[in-house]
Amino acid sequence: MRMYDLIRKKRDGGALNEAEIAFISDGFLSGDIPDYQMSALMMAIYFRGMNDRETFALAKQTVHSGEVIDLSKIPGIKVDKHSSGGVGDKISLVLAPLVAACGIPVPKLSGRGLGHTGGTLDKLESIPGFRTDLKMSEFIQQVKSTGLAIAGQTATIVPLDKAMYALRDLTATVENQSLIAASIISKKIAGGADKILLDVKCGSGSFIKSEEEAISLARKLVTLGHDLGKETMALVTSMDEPLGYTIGNALEVRESIEILQGRGPSDVLEVSMELGKRMLIMGEKAQNMEEAGETLTAALRSGRALDKMREWILAQGGNTEVIENLSLLPLAPRSVEGKGTTDGYVTAINAEMMGQAAMVAGAGRRLKTDRIDMGAGIVLKKKIGDRLQQGEVLFEIFGSDEANNARALEIALAAVQVESAPRKKKDQIIAEIR
Repeated sequence: MRMYDLIRKKRDGGALNEAEIAFISDGFLSGDIPDYQMSALMMAIYFRGMNDRETFALAKQTVHSGEVIDLSKIPGIKVDKHSSGGVGDKISLVLAPLVAACGIPVPKLSGRGLGHTGGTLDKLESIPGFRTDLKMSEFIQQVKSTGLAIAGQTATIVPLDKAMYALRDLTATVENQSLIAASIISKKIAGGADKILLDVKCGSGSFIKSEEEAISLARKLVTLGHDLGKETMALVTSMDEPLGYTIGNALEVRESIEILQGRGPSDVLEVSMELGKRMLIMGEKAQNMEEAGETLTAALRSGRALDKMREWILAQGGNTEVIENLSLLPLAPRSVEGKGTTDGYVTAINAEMMGQAAMVAGAGRRLKTDRIDMGAGIVLKKKIGDRLQQGEVLFEIFGSDEANNARALEIALAAVQVESAPRKKKDQIIAEIR
């Protein structure tokens, strides 16, 4: 078997069998297959696609290319949640303690932000002292003792995916549904949870812009999860404007705490509740959506969800005083306001452009080696549907550099559309895939 022949086979539209995919996996990880040949194969897959059998074989090889976490000693049904990423997507920070407070163990391995989307690990690390570099033994013990842990992926988890993604990121081959599905599901399977819930974002702030594409990917992910032996379901949710009113690491932590305190934006709470209901049913803590909603509402109103966040922060070394004193979270020292130039209604906020503006202000990274300003970001004052008067503040940008703030302001102002008549907002929940 030669890599040259397999590249040619895929280039010409052929399907790779399981033995050939195993050969590619083993050879690439061992160094016998060089980067340039693997890059050529990725480009052939990008244009020719993969069928369901190929996608399954790739995901299976990816899972078993490294360690699979064993959570069997933790009582209860472990349910993991994954989001495809978006702007202001702080759902995990709200959802994980909320669901854990209802008795569902939540083990979650997360990533860092790159480009216009934020990363859960970066957000958590804006809490003074918070550790995300847990050893697997620490991760397992924390889920067992507190019911919740969110940590970074270790080098021993799906090394094939890491190596492949590094090439895809540099060769413009990221946006292929089979490669995306195999990457996401392999990480979730290796994470050891019993069941998987997926939040597939759709809209201007997601890498998936159309509803049709998002639903197609959600179906592929759910099928793949089931084929690999895990109960899996997905919600397709809107990312046409930033979630909530904040974009940026510490700012999003602040807003998440406010939501668990009974305040905060309704869109983040709605998505969190809809995902949470399904997690409770999957975890057999509720028999139907109505019962699940009542259980989640009780955990929120009683303060149990906020107590669980406090317990979680303490377990991972963070300063729990941030819950009572939000000023302990970092905030960049300089700010600039974006103001409306006309009367009307906000009819669109391009989430990707807002994410790019936050990145320019310091809240994100263009390259994986870039450093993040944890206190940088954007606070929205208006959302789609809101009335605007000329001179009224649309948003405030926080950053440490005046020149970067000025550049971010230009981008953010261009992201907002104002018209004379209001436009109906899209529903937050677009589709459910089982």
